[in-house]
Amino acid sequence: MYGLACAPDNAAAVDRLYGLKGRPATRPAAVMFFDLAAALAELPELQPAERAAAAALLPGPVTLLLPNRTRRFPLACGPDPDTLGLRVPALTPNLAALAGARGPALQSSANPSGGPEARRLEDVDPAVRAGADLALDGGELPGVASTVLDLRRLAGDGSWTLVREGPLDRAAVASALGIGGRA
Repeated sequence: MYGLACAPDNAAAVDRLYGLKGRPATRPAAVMFFDLAAALAELPELQPAERAAAAALLPGPVTLLLPNRTRRFPLACGPDPDTLGLRVPALTPNLAALAGARGPALQSSANPSGGPEARRLEDVDPAVRAGADLALDGGELPGVASTVLDLRRLAGDGSWTLVREGPLDRAAVASALGIGGRA
């Protein structure tokens, strides 16, 4: 699905993104990298189990909820600065140029809050498109929100929780991680 992104440390840009979507400022957003190595380099505090999980699942259609031990990217965390949502998408050929972007981006879907997901650029609400500085046409994309996994306890007791099932179901996640979890 199509998304919106901005610099994760620019309060005005984050406010603008949330305003375009009509999203409450209390809802967290994910921080997205376009390269897994860059994400792992930016987050040296991740524990070995968390790094292994990221390597097993990313890039892909997954958002990982991780312990935010150093409280990075507070504008993305909403009311919970101890949790960081991390995305590293698998890029389609139309969006492959984004792999050159080494820094992070705060991201959210491009639909108005609560609205239908956009599978094509022309499906993005015209007001949202008009408010964006740049629109990239990635062609037709799956209209399914990412699978969301809570890995905040992974380094402690080895557990994980499936928060939202998306393109990867519970069995695929368990297989990739090699361990069980909670629904």
